[in-house]
Amino acid sequence: MQGPVEPAFLLVRPQMGENVGAAARAMWNFGLSRMRLVDPRDGWPNPRAVAMASGAGRVLDAAQVFPDLAGAAGDCTYVYATTARPRDLTKTVFSPEAAARDMVRRIGEGERVAVMFGPERAGLENEDVAQANAIITVDVNPEFPSLNLAQCVLLVAYEWRRATHETPALQEVMAGTQKASVLEVDHLARHFEERLEEAGFFFPDHKAESMKLSLRNLWSRMPLTGQDVQTLHGMLRQMVRWARKRPE
Repeated sequence: MQGPVEPAFLLVRPQMGENVGAAARAMWNFGLSRMRLVDPRDGWPNPRAVAMASGAGRVLDAAQVFPDLAGAAGDCTYVYATTARPRDLTKTVFSPEAAARDMVRRIGEGERVAVMFGPERAGLENEDVAQANAIITVDVNPEFPSLNLAQCVLLVAYEWRRATHETPALQEVMAGTQKASVLEVDHLARHFEERLEEAGFFFPDHKAESMKLSLRNLWSRMPLTGQDVQTLHGMLRQMVRWARKRPE
């Protein structure tokens, strides 16, 4: 039987409703909704969590509550424990990026996977980590390795999103215009040369050609759009009109 298509996030003994709500927001930001709460300190439901979730209430509405970790992870076949502290346990240790790829593979093969996150004060206990199959750890500042619960959830959720969605590393958003053609840039260059010639810019004469060449090179290096070209034409025309209206 095919399992769920996303990992479950297990918040183990969370202490503050606000952090649970922030974790729900982080999960839903990246399309995750399977939250499980293990023995939340302030009980459940928690109005502070609802207030903090702000738009991600559906994650809290569907959240399951368990008295212990064994119950929360009971139907899972592979569990990752998030921790920044060294553990005296023999475990496979993943970076968040590698863990996300491993989750995708396992879920694709029909496994049920989960990620456990520890309470805010000190994180997961060794007894919690011992119940996991592997560890997820982040390369953080060793002098300040502690991550907020919601921050840790966000890191793992973000890597899950990256592993399951193709996102271009770089995009040029043209906002209703197109890149300027060679002909458009050539017309712009000629327009400037003509007006600058009238203004006596190309001086002395023996440097005029090299100055024009430099300007041409400048225009060709600029990533101009068609709208940029029209704007520059308009600016130059207005400047010329203004100059011609000035009293001698």
